[in-house]
Amino acid sequence: MSKARAATASGYAARADGLLSSFVQAGYAQARPAILQPAEPFLDLSGEDIRKSLYLTTDASGAELCLRPDLTIPVALDYLRSAQAGKPAGFCYLGPVFRYRGGRSGEFIQAGLESFGRKDRAAADAEMLSLGLEATAAYGISSVDIRTGDVALFAALIEALDLYPVWKRRLIKDFNRKVSLAQDLERLTLETGKTRNEYEGVLAALAGSDRKAALALVTDLMSIAGTTNVGGRTVSEIADRFLEQSTLKGGALPRDALQLIEKFLAIAGEPDDAAAQLRALASDAKLNLNAAIDEFENRTGFMAARGVDTKSIRFSTSFGRGLDYYTGFEFELHRKGNGTEPLVGGGRYDGLLSRLGAAAPIPAVGFSIWTETLDQGGTS
Repeated sequence: MSKARAATASGYAARADGLLSSFVQAGYAQARPAILQPAEPFLDLSGEDIRKSLYLTTDASGAELCLRPDLTIPVALDYLRSAQAGKPAGFCYLGPVFRYRGGRSGEFIQAGLESFGRKDRAAADAEMLSLGLEATAAYGISSVDIRTGDVALFAALIEALDLYPVWKRRLIKDFNRKVSLAQDLERLTLETGKTRNEYEGVLAALAGSDRKAALALVTDLMSIAGTTNVGGRTVSEIADRFLEQSTLKGGALPRDALQLIEKFLAIAGEPDDAAAQLRALASDAKLNLNAAIDEFENRTGFMAARGVDTKSIRFSTSFGRGLDYYTGFEFELHRKGNGTEPLVGGGRYDGLLSRLGAAAPIPAVGFSIWTETLDQGGTS
């Protein structure tokens, strides 16, 4: 390596180490999770982009492992194994992660923060955004685009609508996996009422059933067939798919619900304006979304209290980061004028720790920093 390249690499490392030190000083203990991780949590809980980029292997017992593609789940697993589990705790990290990225190196450095157990959710969300902005400023980037969204607002809307449970589950899943629901809603509308299916009898038997009945029927059918999965899908996943198709066949997505969802997803702007639009939409549709909108407005207030210029925030009801485990506030920071890839990205994931084995729900929020993108001007 040339002296110039060595000096540049040393500068990158010094900035990253300085960032980590600032997090430790802010009260976040340094976490050092293992590089080799169980693959199942990432396969089950991460977004499609991460799942398809995993580096997988197996141990001598046949257990499936992977090189950690991200640090949120490993840090959460270590927290759950510790004496702090269930108690408020904050962690910072800096280390390599591994993902297939086409022509680029599959190993790169990621930094970030995770906060577990805080009940003051709106304040904790605001703290994450504020610390994320401090991270970009530490790299000399003071002018950034702040993009935010809130899965909880969409979930509140879907819960308030008179829809079959299968529609509610599917729409929430679609939101978490896509930045916009426009293509999904169009596809779901076109699928409604399709006829003829090789499982026509099963679909007819499930018509009007709930998830428990669907699971019981599919379990019986699988038992008769002498198998526990088909094509890698579990009995539960197959039951959900059959129930979904049965509901689709009956034309269960009402036109007025579709139009309301589309109006909701068109709301965007700075947070105060967006809140006003959300309250107007809820009032016109006679839906009670007060709790979710109140939390949204409280978060905005805490952001302002931390010195964030809230009028510079671009909020969109359709914004999502593509990770299945997000449950509330989501955000990304992009370099102005060159924002294809985020510099910082994160959000709230209150359901993740329960899905990883916590005995009771534990609030959680955090963010990751792509130091590679910060160092290379946002073009890597």
